[in-house]
This record gives sequence, structure tokens and C-alpha cells, in this order.
Amino acid sequence: MIVIIFLVIVALLAFWIIGSYNRLVGMKNQVLNGWRQIDVQLKRRHDLIPNLVNAVKGSMDFERDTLTAVMEARAKALTATGPADAAQKEGQLTQALGRLIAVAENYPTLRSNENVRALMEELTGTENKVGFARQFYNDIATKYNTAQQVFPTNLFAAALGFKSAELFEITNEAEREVPVVDLSRK
Repeated sequence: MIVIIFLVIVALLAFWIIGSYNRLVGMKNQVLNGWRQIDVQLKRRHDLIPNLVNAVKGSMDFERDTLTAVMEARAKALTATGPADAAQKEGQLTQALGRLIAVAENYPTLRSNENVRALMEELTGTENKVGFARQFYNDIATKYNTAQQVFPTNLFAAALGFKSAELFEITNEAEREVPVVDLSRK
């Protein structure tokens, strides 16, 4: 009788470990899929930037530094590896793009140019998609990390090769600043 109880306990424990392992594998794959979704949106963003720069280049001859900064930030962003590195390099690209858009707004010919306006709207839409993809990724990565860290799963998760997923975090303090909006007529 004791042998049967022992075998039942061992069998239940084995089923629990297998179930926990499979759940962690599923969550790990969701995290990888979330990262791929961010990657797709970042690729789209990276593809739009040269088109926008080329569209404004002729009208912004004396703003070469701004255009150069955008292209340099884009080149760095293309080399990002992993969420933490991507967050840092994409943050620099976002700042450079913000400067480009702000400067472009000061040119009446650019504001009235349909191609520039369409590219800016496309880039804005892509920025929103990147933001949603990052939020989705952080949500599933947090669930995955939590699943690894709770007792008793934490006793075997690391031994089976599961590692915590990196989260997208703001690494540049300038990105934390609240934007100033001035709707007064001057």
C-alpha cells in the first residue's frame, strides 16, 4: 500500500513538472513572438526613414546636421541586439526623428507637400504600432518572468534552461520628460 501511495505521489509530481515545463515553453514562445512583432514594426520604421529623409532633403539644405543625425541613429538602431539594446538605440532614433519632424514643421513648403505629409503620417502610425508591440511584449515577458520566479516552479526553471526575458525600459532620462504643449495664439 505504501508503495502505491509513493508511486501515485511520484506520478503526480512528474505530471506537475511536465505541465509546468510545457507552460514555460509556451510562454517563452509567446515572448519570442512578441519580440518578432516589435522587430517587424521596427523594420517598417527603419524602411520609412530614408524615404522621409529623401523627401525633405531638397527643402532642408541647411539642416544637414538634422538629417545626418537621423540617418546615423537609424544605422545604430539597425545593429541593436535584444530589447535593452534596442530600447536604448531606438530611443536615440526617436529623439532624432522628433527633431526632424519639428524642423520640418517650420518649412511651409514641406507642410504642404503631399509626399512628406503622407510619410510623416505613416511614420506616426508606425510609431504607435511600435508602442503597442512593446507594451504587448512587456506584458507577456512579465508573465513569463513571473511564472519562472514563483514557488515551486523557481526550483527547477533555471535548471531546465529558462532565463528571464528582458523588458523594454526607458534608458534615456530625456524620454521621461513631459512634452510641453502650447496652444496659445501668439
